[in-house]
Amino acid sequence: MMYVTCLDMEGVLVPEIWIAFAEATGIPELRRTTRDEPDYDKLMKYRLNILKEHGLGLKEIQEVIATIDPLPGAREFLDELRSFTQVIILSDTFEQFAMPLMKKLNWPTLFCNTLEVAPDGEITGYRMRVEKSKLTTVKALQSIGFQTIAAGDSYNDLAMIQASKAGFLFRSTAKIQADHPELAAYESFDDLLSAIRRAMD
Repeated sequence: MMYVTCLDMEGVLVPEIWIAFAEATGIPELRRTTRDEPDYDKLMKYRLNILKEHGLGLKEIQEVIATIDPLPGAREFLDELRSFTQVIILSDTFEQFAMPLMKKLNWPTLFCNTLEVAPDGEITGYRMRVEKSKLTTVKALQSIGFQTIAAGDSYNDLAMIQASKAGFLFRSTAKIQADHPELAAYESFDDLLSAIRRAMD
């Protein structure tokens, strides 16, 4: 049996980039994430409007990202996980945000989206790799003979978690956990690692 473990990135392996940026800029409205807003398109349009209002662009966000480190234990967890299974990080973030963080995580495989950026650095829009990218990717992997195991923390992770042979919530919200009592929920990397190992036995 060939397995691929699919992990969400923000909130699971690294802090939420937009929350870090909200704190750095003192703009509380930017704290909204996919934990609060299930409609990703609506969330991104909201964010881009706020950036425009404040005259903030890619450079300012990248400067904050340069100061972000992975969550404590995340790199060790990934290294250990990658020693016994293929791992793909499926994220709705953007290449322009994620690359410095991938370096700090020892360059795992990442499937994400792309920002549209004007020459002056204004973020004018974004391109999703594919619609419902996490679920679509999991289904595609299954169609070529892989069993998937998935873990994430937000609304946009539920479809890939539910479609996988085994799926887990990791450091999710009380509301998402209460809405989905059928999903095992973990708080520590060690517990998640053990759960993934068990799912593969």
